[in-house]
Amino acid sequence: MSTEFATVKYEKPADNIARIILNRPDKKNAQTFELLAELNAAFDMAAHDKEVKVIMLAAEGNDFSSGHADVGNLNMKEYVPSTTWKDFGAPGQEGHWNLEQEFFLGFCWRWRNIPKPTICEVQGWCIAGGLMLAWPCDIIIASEDAKFTDPVVAFGVNAVEYFAHPWEVGVRKAKEMLFTGEVITAGEAKTLGMVNHVVSRDELAPFALDMAERIAKRPMMGLKLAKQSVNQTQDAQGFWTSIQSAMSLQQLGHANARAVHNGIPVDPEGNKLIQEVLQKWKTKKPSEESAG
Repeated sequence: MSTEFATVKYEKPADNIARIILNRPDKKNAQTFELLAELNAAFDMAAHDKEVKVIMLAAEGNDFSSGHADVGNLNMKEYVPSTTWKDFGAPGQEGHWNLEQEFFLGFCWRWRNIPKPTICEVQGWCIAGGLMLAWPCDIIIASEDAKFTDPVVAFGVNAVEYFAHPWEVGVRKAKEMLFTGEVITAGEAKTLGMVNHVVSRDELAPFALDMAERIAKRPMMGLKLAKQSVNQTQDAQGFWTSIQSAMSLQQLGHANARAVHNGIPVDPEGNKLIQEVLQKWKTKKPSEESAG
């Protein structure tokens, strides 16, 4: 079975398993609002399907995702929000805040709390907004060539909108990650606890599917209770409060950028900063690469 979307693919590779695939490989799976809306719809489809017990997220091409791009083909005037945030055209910073609460933080939080296990496969680059697709998932499997980075402090904001950095890599590494914009390799990500397993590129899909099939043999009630228990432990530590606070601070950064620079330039093909990160990594020496 497969269901057609414009920017993602929806498959059922095995019994009780749904696999959602980002499908803009020619753009390094850069995220338009159209892609995010379709991804949200695909997650809802899998979440509401009583036959599905495990949801997988993957990406076509060499890279998982290069982050945010542009609106795409989504008709914002006819779009029906999935959260209670709307009025995307409100003046000042308010409209932009409403938009980010819906498409970024709102979506990520919905996906993080899907009452079914989720597994993410990451290969190649996972840049900025790419982290916001991987981090809400319960388990992350990375290929050996996977590279993670959030360079957006250079935009004058604190980080990407789903501010899970201290929870994913620890407080001190989160500060280094954000202050420098440096890359975290797959091996280092596993050491930090951000990634569950690192495998070869060829093994990535079959390894993740094998894990999904093993999980799917468990009773759904037990899986739901286990996920809820772990998530609630994290919530009790202040996870949701922390993320909301960081989102509000990000709006201050955006507003400051508009005041100082008369707006934030948008390049639909991927911003120059990301291209600089890519180029810097390509020119690294082998000894530097191993250090992340």
